[in-house]
Amino acid sequence: MRKAALIYNPVSGQPNVRREAQIAAALAELRRGGVAADAIMTRAPGSAGEQARKAVSQGCDAVLACGGDGTVNEILQGMIHTEAAIGVVPLGTANALALDLGLPAAADKAARMLLDAKPVRIAVGRISYSRRDGQASSRYFTVAAGIGPDAHLMYHLNAQLKRRYGYPVYIIEALRVWATHKYPFFEVELCTDTGNRRERVSQVLAVRIADFGRMLRRLAPGAALRHNHLRLVLFKTRSRLQYLRYMSAVLFGIEPRIREIEVLDAATIECRLPSGTDPRTYVEADGELLGTLPAKLEIVPDAVNLLMPPGAIGTC
Repeated sequence: MRKAALIYNPVSGQPNVRREAQIAAALAELRRGGVAADAIMTRAPGSAGEQARKAVSQGCDAVLACGGDGTVNEILQGMIHTEAAIGVVPLGTANALALDLGLPAAADKAARMLLDAKPVRIAVGRISYSRRDGQASSRYFTVAAGIGPDAHLMYHLNAQLKRRYGYPVYIIEALRVWATHKYPFFEVELCTDTGNRRERVSQVLAVRIADFGRMLRRLAPGAALRHNHLRLVLFKTRSRLQYLRYMSAVLFGIEPRIREIEVLDAATIECRLPSGTDPRTYVEADGELLGTLPAKLEIVPDAVNLLMPPGAIGTC
């Protein structure tokens, strides 16, 4: 890493004063390590990808996402199929990718680790979906994408409360969704190593990282950034009890073994609404609400360079 842009979201995660101090500390650490680094504030929602592309065109060989998984996701959109590397300085609420990579919460310590990090070419997920205005769109992701209750959670999550109270807001809203959601079924068609098949499910999770940290830990056992496939969790049930059993196993670090919930690998999965299904079956990626069904999830090999510190989980 010789020249880097630190792109940060001014409303992501931490309070303004603390965020500015953390960014300043990260810049100082990078500059001490011989990196020509500058901080760039995002102009508006969705601007980070374009700003990342511009930074790369101006000679940056690394773009560091200073924020949470949503900020990383925005920057990722401008980094696909470039030679520059994307890195993470965790200043958001969940910071799942940073936790998977073993990066510390302190920005200066994370920046110090990134000085020793190596760019590793990884695959990413891509989700095609219907925007809320009805237009088709697509987005890349590094952490996970979901269709069903978890996206329903993102739809109802209050952004201001999330910024003010942080991770506990996720837990409270997840419990509310678990207790009140109707878990409507939708149809999926999978492409796996053993062929194509169809299922009826109430939720799909397509996971790329090994360890979310905190309560979720290994949400999809067997997932890892080094793999060239999606690790899918198919919930073939509407039972709240079965959902609770799965999440309890995840919470206690036990491999879930529930007949109605299947964990498997796939290259693609197409999801659509059968006649009579609730049209508000939502879609999310990396914790950001995107739109609704129909949707297609697929793996994109050799997509981006990710700065991985020595011993990062994603390389295991």
